[in-house]
Amino acid sequence: MNVTVIAFGFKYGIPPELDLLFDVRFLQNPNYDPLLQPRTGADADVGAFIERDPALAPFLSLLFPLVDFLLPQYERQAKEQATIGFGCTGGRHRSVYVARRLAEHLRSGARAVECVARDLETV
Repeated sequence: MNVTVIAFGFKYGIPPELDLLFDVRFLQNPNYDPLLQPRTGADADVGAFIERDPALAPFLSLLFPLVDFLLPQYERQAKEQATIGFGCTGGRHRSVYVARRLAEHLRSGARAVECVARDLETV
């Protein structure tokens, strides 16, 4: 099964190809920090900011097992592609960071995963 993880901004629309959608706007937004605003969720300082949010660890502790459970269920149904989306307001910080964390988790289980930040270049 091919797995694609997409980070996107809700203000640019929801990708129509998603099988699973997670809204991460509940996490603290680095966009309001003038030093972090021009950076992305792929940058270490933005990741450190998001990691300090007390809601992140409990969310990931539920997300990883849920996705680990669902992907084999999709495979049993002969599904060849699964697309998992993470949305935040602009698609530059929180969604990018969490999408990369899930992709890393799935790759650690020997899965081939493509991770895309759809709106990273959108201004």
